[in-house]
Amino acid sequence: MNELGFIPVAAPVLEGNEKTYVLDCLDSTWISSSGKYLDRFEAAFAEFCGVSEAIACSNGTTALHLALLGLDLGPGDEVIVPTLTFVATANAVTYCGARPVFVDVDPETWTIDPAAVEAKITPRTKGIIVVHLFGHPADMDPIGAIARRHGLFVLEDAAQAHGAEYRGRRTGSLSELATFSFFGNKIVTTGEGGMVTTSDRGLATRMRMLRTHGMDPNRRYWHPVIGYNYRMTNVAAAIGLAQLERVQWQLDRRQELAAWYREELAHTGVLTLHAERDWGRHVWWMFSVLVGEAAGDRDTIMATLRSRGIETRPFVHPLHTLPVYREAMPHESFPVAENVARTGINLPTWAGLTRGHVRRVCDQLLECLTVARTA
Repeated sequence: MNELGFIPVAAPVLEGNEKTYVLDCLDSTWISSSGKYLDRFEAAFAEFCGVSEAIACSNGTTALHLALLGLDLGPGDEVIVPTLTFVATANAVTYCGARPVFVDVDPETWTIDPAAVEAKITPRTKGIIVVHLFGHPADMDPIGAIARRHGLFVLEDAAQAHGAEYRGRRTGSLSELATFSFFGNKIVTTGEGGMVTTSDRGLATRMRMLRTHGMDPNRRYWHPVIGYNYRMTNVAAAIGLAQLERVQWQLDRRQELAAWYREELAHTGVLTLHAERDWGRHVWWMFSVLVGEAAGDRDTIMATLRSRGIETRPFVHPLHTLPVYREAMPHESFPVAENVARTGINLPTWAGLTRGHVRRVCDQLLECLTVARTA
C-alpha cells in the first residue's frame, strides 16, 4: 500500500457547521424529534429542490413508504418499478400491500426505460416509481406523458441524486412527490435520514400526520388514522442543515472527480463509463463503469483492487432475481439490467478524494484489466 493508504468507496465530509450545530442541540437539550434544526432543514431542502414542502423522515425507506401512503397506495394496487434499484424501492410498495411490477432500464443511463413501461400497465396500475440511479436523472418527460395518459402518479426515488437536474429542474421537483436518503454515503448525509418533497400542501399535511403516529396536529394525542413513528431527530437535522450549507461544494467536487475519471479511463476499450445525457445533469453519487467481456471477471478485478487497498462495490442485484420477488415473476427476464448488474463496478466517489487518489484507483484498475486480459 502506498502513502495514500486505503481508499474507501464512499465517506462523509464533515467540515462545515456539523459539530457546532450538534453541540447546540446538546446544550439546548433538544435532541429528539422537535427543534429548530428540523424546521430549518426542511425549509432549506425544499428551497434547494424548488418545491414548497419538505417532510423530514427517519431514513430513505420510511420516506418512500410515507410517500406511497400519502398517495393512498393499498392492497390490490400495482406500481411499476425499474428492476435495477436498491430493494427498498420495491419493499416500500410491498409494505402497502401493493405489488411492484418490474421493467428494464435504459442501456445508457441505467434508469427506467420509458419504452418498457406502457406494456406493463394494467387496470390495477396506480403509479410509476422512477429511480435516479447513481446520480443520473431518469428521462421524466416520456414517463410523465405515459402517467397522464393513464391517470397514474409518478414518484421520484432520488435517494442517490441530490441536486441532479432534468432539463434545468432539480430532482425532487419533477413529479407529485419525491424521496431522498441521507445515509452516510449520500451527497448530503445526516447519518440516517430521509425526506419527502412536494408542492402539494394537502399531501404534505397528510404525510406529516402519518409520520407522527397519525396524530391530529390541532388536537394532541388524538389519532384519527393509523400512523407511524417516522420522525427525524433534531440532531440529525442539525447535521443535515450543515451539510446542505456546503452542498454546492459537494456537487462541484463530484463534477471534478468525474472529469478526472473520464480522462483516465476514456480509452481503455474494455470499460463502458456511465453516460450523461444532454437533457440531464449527473451529480455522480457514484462514478460507475461496466467491465466488458474482454476485461476478465468483474469480481476478480474487484477482489484484486481490494487487496491493493481500494474499495469498490458491485451494482445491486436486479430485483426480479431476488427470491422474495422472483417467485411472483419466475419467467421474466430483463437483459439490460441483468448485464449492467453483472458487469458493473462503483469506484470510490466522495468529495474528499484528491487527484492523486483518483489516479491511483485508475492506475490499479488498468493494471488489473491488463493482468486479466493476459491471464
